[in-house]
Formats: sequence, structure tokens, C-alpha cells
Amino acid sequence: MNWQAMKSIYVFEMVRTFRTLWQSVVSPVISTSLYFVVFGAAIGSRIDEVEGVTYGAFIVPGLIMLTVLVQSISNASFGIYFPKFIGTIYELLSAPVNILEIVAGYVGAAATKSFAIGLIILGTAYLFVPLDIQHPFLMLGFLMLTCLSFSLLGFIIGIWAGSFEQLQIIPLLVITPLVFLGGSFYSVSMLPPFWQTVTMFNPVLYLISGFRWAFFGTADVPVALSLLAIAAFTVICIGVIWLIFRTGWRIKN
Repeated sequence: MNWQAMKSIYVFEMVRTFRTLWQSVVSPVISTSLYFVVFGAAIGSRIDEVEGVTYGAFIVPGLIMLTVLVQSISNASFGIYFPKFIGTIYELLSAPVNILEIVAGYVGAAATKSFAIGLIILGTAYLFVPLDIQHPFLMLGFLMLTCLSFSLLGFIIGIWAGSFEQLQIIPLLVITPLVFLGGSFYSVSMLPPFWQTVTMFNPVLYLISGFRWAFFGTADVPVALSLLAIAAFTVICIGVIWLIFRTGWRIKN
């Protein structure tokens, strides 16, 4: 294992965060604060509780997931796409660095940044609503696993993308709508029976539900199913990345 190479990639990606501090950290915090003002104050004043939890606190896991999923994909996709764009990816491929070290460097940095942003959003939430997390260690583990899995997805998107515009297609047109429709601001039990069934086909629902359970002990789907879903998604992403490097798809040609 070439630890020095992996560390160099990781440190380089982490340093890039400080060069884009406003975009990477400040912007998500401001956006989340606005969500709390609009949903927590305006709508929360008309909804007392959801599943025995005050509405302002109920939306916290969904807001964290919304930010973490988008940031994980964006950080990882840009991290690997930029070397492709300027041509330095060939220097990396010709260096004595294997697939595991490359992926660990880029994905590890993206997951670390997303995890930190998630904690910052959580800290911001305490300024607006009182929170009592029932399973703090499980919450952190679930958050870390989510950051890791969607950073792997972002890595795949970065390899697939042929332009900077394509980097934003999945986060903006796919992930964000799925989060909004996945119970981030409401409980699935509040929907009519038909739409409850439809929502069960939304994969993001299982992430938000499991994450919310770690906060409040309440979930729309069984927690074991949520963990199984995120674990299966992680394994699939790892398999796709292995196949990409094995075939050289979008990298060597």
C-alpha cells in the first residue's frame, strides 16, 4: 500500500476546500438556515408535531441528508473530473499507485468534507430548534456511511462526465428531487395510501428514514432495511468503480 501517494491525494483535495471555503462550507450553512426559517418557522407554526416530534426538529435529519448527499457527489465528482479535464489523470495512472489508493484518496477526502459539513449543519440546527439525539453514535455511523457511499457515486459521475455541466445533472435533477420526495420534510404516513406505496420505491427514503431513527427513534421503514439499502448501494458503487478501472472506460480513451 502506497500510503504516501494516498495521503498526497487526500491532502491536496482537502486543501482545495479552504480555497473554496465560501462555496464548500458557508453556502450550505446559509441555505440550511433559510430552510429552517421557511419550513421551521412558517410551516412549523402550523404543524405541532410529526410522529411525536416537533416539526422544526423533525426536518433536521432531512436537511442534513439534503446537504450531505449533494456535497458528497459534488466534491468527489469534481475531484476526479478536474484531473481528466487538464490531462493530469494520465500522470496519476502511470504512477506506482493502484486503484484502491486512488479511490481512497479522492473518495476519502470527499467523504471527510461532507461529514464535516453535516456536523456543521447539525450544529446550526441547534441554534433554531432543541434536539435530543437518542442514538448519537449510530447517527454518526450512518452519516459517515452515507457520505462514503455517495462520494463513491460522485467519483463514478466524475469519470462519466464529459463537461462541467454534466457534473451537476445528477445532484440537481436526480438527487435533490428524490430527497424532497423521500420524506425529508414530512412523514410517509401523512400521504394517501397510493402515494405511500409509490414513495417506497424512492431509494433516498431509506436513508432519511434510518437517519431520522437515529435521532428520534421513529422511522418510516425498518432500520435494518435502511442499513441493508445503504450497504448494498456502497457495494454496487465499489463494483462499478472496479469495473471502470479494469476496462479503462472514460479514463484511457
